[in-house]
Amino acid sequence: MTDLNRVVLIGRLTRDAETKFVQNGQAVCKFSLAVNRKRKVGDQWEDEVSFFDAVLWGRQAETLSQYLIKGKQIALDGELKQDRWEQDGQKRSKVEIVVNNIQLLGSSQGMGGQGGGSYPQRTENSQSGGNWGGGSRPQQPPASSNEGLSDHFSDDIPF
Repeated sequence: MTDLNRVVLIGRLTRDAETKFVQNGQAVCKFSLAVNRKRKVGDQWEDEVSFFDAVLWGRQAETLSQYLIKGKQIALDGELKQDRWEQDGQKRSKVEIVVNNIQLLGSSQGMGGQGGGSYPQRTENSQSGGNWGGGSRPQQPPASSNEGLSDHFSDDIPF
């Protein structure tokens, strides 16, 4: 059996994303994500928050960094990567999510509902071959199921 390293999360950004360029000119965008879950303690349900650091590389990092602002809800698909180093004689390590696919969801908290909608993206380096978001116009039902409905519904649906 082969090993599997895959993470799928939906949460909100805890800070604005920071984008830098490495020596070869490739963009790298770093951000942090808060994910809430409900947990029952006794008779009460309590929120439990987990925080995750994530990194997005390449063209997506350049394009999406301007939209990755504090409070924005996102969905991401990626893999865990552990970095190890030594600092002041002590061994350290950090686990972060290397993002393969990302989708912006809804609006940011505190933005008064503005900026809604999603911005589906497909990564160039996606190993899974999946396409998040679709973004295509909904399929029309077969003509036979539309019989008698043309008086009530317009074919010019604005989405």
